[in-house]
Amino acid sequence: MTNASPYAAFGWAVAYGGFGLVTALTGTAIFYRTAQPLPVGLNWAAVAVAVLAAMTTLAVARGSRVPRQAVLATLVGLCALSGVAAFGLLMDVITFVFGQTVDSWMGTANRALAAIGVVALAATTLSYRSATSGACPRCGAVHTSSTVRSRPEPAPAPRRVRALAYVGAAAFLPYAVMKTIWVLGGTFAGITGEDMVAMHERNGASELWLTLDRWGIDPTALLAALGVFLILGLVRPWGQVFPRWTLTLSGRRVPRWLPLTPAMIGAGTLAPYGVAGVVYAALGTAGAIPISRGDFPTVGDALLVTWFGLGAFAMYGLALALATWSYWRRTQPTCTVSG
Repeated sequence: MTNASPYAAFGWAVAYGGFGLVTALTGTAIFYRTAQPLPVGLNWAAVAVAVLAAMTTLAVARGSRVPRQAVLATLVGLCALSGVAAFGLLMDVITFVFGQTVDSWMGTANRALAAIGVVALAATTLSYRSATSGACPRCGAVHTSSTVRSRPEPAPAPRRVRALAYVGAAAFLPYAVMKTIWVLGGTFAGITGEDMVAMHERNGASELWLTLDRWGIDPTALLAALGVFLILGLVRPWGQVFPRWTLTLSGRRVPRWLPLTPAMIGAGTLAPYGVAGVVYAALGTAGAIPISRGDFPTVGDALLVTWFGLGAFAMYGLALALATWSYWRRTQPTCTVSG
């Protein structure tokens, strides 16, 4: 293949494998569950993924005679494994923005490298699939004449997709109300606004976070508002063409990567995180598993906040995933016969 994607993926594999090897030999954990380091032995899994990725991408670059389906299956599997390793990067970014630190810099470095791997491997997969099927790498169709690439006209998502997007956006309302009550000094689930500020200080919240608290702005509620803006843009035409209120950008096409990048990261993080949290809350509510009350007066209070928070993440994350897929399909460039 003459495409640069496999060479870029090969370079990533070498870098990621070196990172995993050095951390494994020095006994530095790179995989974490919340803030707790997992066994260093798992670092060798990163090395194994990198070695397999290097072998596969090199074979793709050199045009090896390995069966096409085997190569595609391996690339897709490597994308999935890299995605698992990258899980939590969004939370690291949010923590850094508001706290100027992260739970583990090595863990964050591992997730960032894995995320780069997802992009490089996905690009290699798409280019290899097109090259080996004779399909156009732009639109996936097989052409027999010269073509001109064009973008579809802006259009809203199908009605069902829009409806689910609105439900996902509305799911943040109880969460935002809960957070606003606290930030304005009220009481919810047995916790007062003063208790919440003290909790933030005890947990090492940054000065930026505490300043926003004092201004009556909860940072997570602000992020929820940005999330609502994102999902609405994915299902409405103004997410494809800058609207009038964007001033100098008005009327120009929105680059596809601009909404798709945060949308894919958000969906890949919030959907599994929220669904797992809802399962946890459901089992706790049913009494099947013990629930820690944490800083809340009762277990019931802790469960209420869990339902409000993780329930919103689950509904929004699933709706965001569908809206992202719809936006991808609706904005996919098409090829038309020239002349």
